[in-house]
Formats: sequence, C-alpha cells, structure tokens
Amino acid sequence: MPPTVSQSRIIVALDYPNAESALDIVDRLNPTLCRLKVGKELFTRTGPELVRELNRRDFQVFLDLKFHDIPNTVAQACRAAADLGVWMVNVHAQGGRKMLQAARDALVEYGDQRPLLIAVTILTSLGTEDLIEVGLQGTPADNVLRLAKLTKDCGLDGVVCSPQEAGSLRSQLGSGFQLITPGVRPAGAAADDQRRVMTPGQAVSAGASYLVVGRPITQAADPIAVLTAINDEISGLTR
Repeated sequence: MPPTVSQSRIIVALDYPNAESALDIVDRLNPTLCRLKVGKELFTRTGPELVRELNRRDFQVFLDLKFHDIPNTVAQACRAAADLGVWMVNVHAQGGRKMLQAARDALVEYGDQRPLLIAVTILTSLGTEDLIEVGLQGTPADNVLRLAKLTKDCGLDGVVCSPQEAGSLRSQLGSGFQLITPGVRPAGAAADDQRRVMTPGQAVSAGASYLVVGRPITQAADPIAVLTAINDEISGLTR
C-alpha cells in the first residue's frame, strides 16, 4: 500500500543515530500531519529497511542524502531511491548540468510514481565568509539563485534553500518550482546550527513550498501539539 498522501507542508527531520530512537518519535507523529526526512547519519546506520518501515507506517519520506558524484553514479542512486518508494530525493546542484540531467532522466521511467527530485543549493549553515573560503564569490543568496536557475533549466522539481531566499526565488522561478526550506523555527525556538532562519508563517508567506522542522517538534513534550500549531499557522497562506 502506498503511503498516505499528506497535505501538510511540514517535513519532520529524523536526526537520530539509530532506528529505535527514530521510530520512538515516529510513533508519536501522524502521517496526515507531516512527512519525514531521513538523512545521512540515520540512513548510514539503518539502511533502506528503515525507509521501508516508515512507508509501512504510512509516512511519505524525503531521502536527504544529497547525491553528488559522476552522472552515472548519481543516476543509479536516484533509481535506487525511487525503488524504495521515497516521496522526494535530493542531489547537489554543484554537481553540474550533466549530473543534474542524468538524475532527472533516471526517474522518467517511474512516471507518476517517481519521487520529486530536488537540488541542494547552498547549505543553510554557510555564510558569506564560508563561501569565500571554498572559492565561491558573492553572498549565499547570489549563489543560491545561480544554482536554482541551473536546477530549473535542467528540469528538476525544485531546490533546497534558506527561507530567507524563498521570496527572491519564488518571484524569479515561478509558482510551479518547489522550494524546500530548512532553517525554519517556530517563534521562540533556538536557532541551533542554522544561520538563516524564519518562522513557519514567514517562510510560507515568502514562497516556501515545504518546511523542514526538526528539534522544535522532535524534542517537544507534545509533538502533535507543535505540529498542529504549525499547520494552523500556515493554513491558507499562499506560497
């Protein structure tokens, strides 16, 4: 049975070191109220079986592994993700045009069942000084826009970006382009290791399609109450 098609824009980040801890919080969530993100640490420790288990529990999964390699390797990795039945998978836009197009082409055969294919632009933990240190000129916003335009030109579905860049990207790339935004924190929550943050309402009003939220939900005494509050906050807001 395919996972429930959630109407929520919230993606809960399962940033845990093992399946037991991740499933403990999943048991306290509801697939109609959110989707789930599985990242590098959790996937490396638990493997594909955790993704299958989340699907069995009726959740849609964003597999956040940020593939970045030669085109054929990334294409095969995207096929493997699609075979797992994930809802969304991502690659690094800095892999370049040939890699992005190979990833896109690899998913054509899945038709309507293919996962959304999203590119990472500039990590939200990076500021201007960090980019200069690795040889990238300009601000994070300059680089995000350049990479997002490349991503759209290559036929991908959208990008991961800071909510602070969402407004500019939405106005320049159109309403059909998906903007996935980490760095979202409810009012009063700690910023943790994110540099460029907004509240959920601010992010959606700026143009975000989906919001990645981790610790403010997963460390809450009542995760469902926090999820419900965020869903209520962004209900009816335009993207």
